[in-house]
Amino acid sequence: MLDATFFRRWLSAATAVIEREADRLTELDSPIGDADHGSNLRRGFIAARTAVEKEPPGTPGGVLVMVGRQLISTVGGASGPLYGTLLRRTGKALGEEATVSPAQLADALRAAIDAVAQLGGAAPGDKTMLDALTPAADALASALASGAGTAAGLAAAAAAADKGALATIPLQARKGRASYLGERSIGHQDPGATSSALLLGALARTAAEGAV
Repeated sequence: MLDATFFRRWLSAATAVIEREADRLTELDSPIGDADHGSNLRRGFIAARTAVEKEPPGTPGGVLVMVGRQLISTVGGASGPLYGTLLRRTGKALGEEATVSPAQLADALRAAIDAVAQLGGAAPGDKTMLDALTPAADALASALASGAGTAAGLAAAAAAADKGALATIPLQARKGRASYLGERSIGHQDPGATSSALLLGALARTAAEGAV
């Protein structure tokens, strides 16, 4: 079972990896976006970590809802609403329970991904964060159904997200700022899919370190 402490540890790990990879994310964003993805996410996650440390929520859902709200209020561009929706919807789906199961997390994540798809009007294959998130959710559900533990399930999700992010390179963008470039968007890795994979990687490492 996963508690609020687990998700606070994930937030610390996620913030650290976003800080470390911010320049690379911005570099990926430069040819097909506004060259601010990394800096925007870094600002948002630092603000979220500060807010959670100041007033730590007592439930998994509470942690994720707070993080989502902070991202919406501090991250510019499309990333704030999209990531904010992802985390807020996940948190709301988890409810007010003090601990949640891996299966509950998988179901909540799936519902949140559906909400992100609806908000952005995108689908897998459109060269967006969904190209990492959707296969990750599929891999997590499949792993758990086969009897894998939390750490193994989240590791499978993270690996699928990494693969999905790399698979955006030959795609032509159909949504977002990159879609304005048409065929010129081909050959570039999507920064949103990349940052999504980084966050899922942080989640998998948090589970591995806690041996859950």
